[in-house]
Amino acid sequence: MELSGVGVWNMQLGNGDAGEAAEAAAELEELGYGALWIPDIGGPVLESVENLLKATSTVTVATGILNLWLHPPAEVAEAFTRLSATYGERFLLGIGVSHSVMVDSIEPGLYKRPLAAMRAFLDGLDAAERPVPVAARVLAALGPKMLELAGTRARGAHPYLVTPEHTRIARGALGAGPLVLPEQTVVLAADRTQARAVAGGWLAAYLSLPNYRNSLLRLGFTEDEVDSTSDRVFDALIAWGDEDAVRTRVQEHRAAGADHVTLQVLNADQQVLPREEWRRLAAALF
Repeated sequence: MELSGVGVWNMQLGNGDAGEAAEAAAELEELGYGALWIPDIGGPVLESVENLLKATSTVTVATGILNLWLHPPAEVAEAFTRLSATYGERFLLGIGVSHSVMVDSIEPGLYKRPLAAMRAFLDGLDAAERPVPVAARVLAALGPKMLELAGTRARGAHPYLVTPEHTRIARGALGAGPLVLPEQTVVLAADRTQARAVAGGWLAAYLSLPNYRNSLLRLGFTEDEVDSTSDRVFDALIAWGDEDAVRTRVQEHRAAGADHVTLQVLNADQQVLPREEWRRLAAALF
């Protein structure tokens, strides 16, 4: 499983209409995107992975991320084995601890000791009758301890909502071998006002979560900048502008050590697949 170039991260590919997602996946593969990433928000994420694998023939399908609190590792390993046997070695298992406010809303008190929980989940994958290979799994990692675990117990890290500077830090922490696979949010817009109209509220909601807030503070942003979603924070996290602006941001991640950059394109209606935007970016990137 080779991971390079540029991929697509999209919620609706995993949680929207399955037929439309399959059609879009086939087009994304044809356009040249190297991987399709879907999140796990408590639905049948492994069924969504299979839907995308079935619709494609060469592209990698990745979870970004599978929420470890919601899936027994033995069942995940069994599903991974079946999907890999059926569709080839194209399923990249991205695993994460999600956020306490989300996990505890499903079962109060479930979220605790996230680093230990990740280790235990990986132990479960390793102890399964047919283990998930280390080379087929990556970890959602922002801070130094989870990055260290991503380098020793997985193939690398899939940091979400990060800057090229974070990519540089992740590469330094992981060294030359493991993969660094950052997500980059994108808005094709004429100016910052238009970009903020699309992504401002979306970003503010994410920055209310401690994991992302703390990640930015470690990068040197102030509490006031994070709390207000300042222009500096917005510009650092959202690649907005035309196709050239997005290409430049991808190049910045690559120069900082990323092996693969996956683009999450936001548009005015986030329930609608941004297929025209994907086409425009493919023409500029490939």
